Amino acid sequence: MRQPSRPRDDELTGLPRPARLTSVVDIGANPIDGDPPYKSMLRQRLCRVTGFDPHPQALLRLNAAKSDLETYLPFAVGDGLEHTLRICRGLGFASLLQPDAQTLMHFPNFSELGRVVEQVQLPTRRLDDIAEIDAIDFLKIDIQGSELSVFKHGRGKLARAVVIQTEVSFVPLYEKQPVFGEIDLELRSLGFIPHMFAAINKKMIAPMLGPDPAAAINQLIEADLVYVRNFIHADTMDSEQLKHLALIAHHGYRSFDLALNCIHHLASRGEVSADAKNRYVAMLQAKPPTRTDQTL
Repeated sequence: MRQPSRPRDDELTGLPRPARLTSVVDIGANPIDGDPPYKSMLRQRLCRVTGFDPHPQALLRLNAAKSDLETYLPFAVGDGLEHTLRICRGLGFASLLQPDAQTLMHFPNFSELGRVVEQVQLPTRRLDDIAEIDAIDFLKIDIQGSELSVFKHGRGKLARAVVIQTEVSFVPLYEKQPVFGEIDLELRSLGFIPHMFAAINKKMIAPMLGPDPAAAINQLIEADLVYVRNFIHADTMDSEQLKHLALIAHHGYRSFDLALNCIHHLASRGEVSADAKNRYVAMLQAKPPTRTDQTL
């Protein structure tokens, strides 16, 4: 007896259903900055996560709280060579790069937070060489200055990725740290374009200091910038890539226009129902989503 085919899209929302769960890779998975953008997808069992963090304390926390869809490994991802992990007074300052003392002194508390308290020699693995990663649809990366090295040594694994959220630096806090322009050129060469800022980090310039040491006026330091595969050339993406991009755009970033664009192209290819676009728009109109809404 012939088995019924799997629905190509969700009957209620019009969102596409890929052939497999979305594959998320999180490099620098230490959850010090709050919930990751894929949390809603993870809660709804729409993705699998493979995370990396060589910091022992971070790895303990991640493994203690993980679900059956999450795997966390103690690898440092980079260029495949041995490097020194500099563990700093501030947990979020740990890096393979040396903190820049002259830069740190220009921002309140940074000299103390960036003070190296331990150094650990460790090998790094090239992203392209990590056998535990079968596919990457969505890469989130925040490793304090070594992001460019990961991209340069992961071009093969990233060839089919559709979203990359990366930290970019405007004022480098580490010696020889690549800045925003270098990251941008590399990701554009891989077929990505900037989509949105997920977070922008500003800091007060010393010696000004208010009652809140984390306060800022205007000075940009770094940001979490989301890149997406260039939807202007949707013909360069196959249907599975468009499906994963639609889900990540919708659930991860509330980028409903991008999700609808993907559904539009999928409908024109006959990969989702012809009325999927209308059902998606109707779902949004029936329940206008907010940034805190985790039910969509």
